[in-house]
Amino acid sequence: MYRRTLFAPLLFTLALTLSACGKTDPQAQLEAAVQKLQDNLEAKDTSAVIDQLDAGFQAQDGLDRDWARKTMTLLFLRYASVKVIAVTRKSSIDPTAPQSGLTQAQVLVTGAQGLIPERAAPYEVRMEWRYVSDAWKLTRLTWE
Repeated sequence: MYRRTLFAPLLFTLALTLSACGKTDPQAQLEAAVQKLQDNLEAKDTSAVIDQLDAGFQAQDGLDRDWARKTMTLLFLRYASVKVIAVTRKSSIDPTAPQSGLTQAQVLVTGAQGLIPERAAPYEVRMEWRYVSDAWKLTRLTWE
């Protein structure tokens, strides 16, 4: 009897922990989507990046998904190695519209044929996200 009394709080705590694990944190999902985008770019996986773009994706001044696909294809053919280094990165979810997210980052993009980068360019990037069908999709991309 004494053992049951001891284990009851432990089992209750374990049950609460496991039920919390099943719930998804939108902020964590957004941050994971941003990291996945970076990983897909570095893996030179054009189709995986395109899958992360919303159907109505727009970049800078009216550029679309087709532009993104062509640009990645050229970049990936030109450089054997592509790195995206996030110097700073902050993601947030709009409290008034929880299906909308924003990521602002300062990144350094490098391209190299060998070990030493041939090209390195810094950018200040703004990414607007939308939660669609259980996934964050990139809807708008702007940079300076």
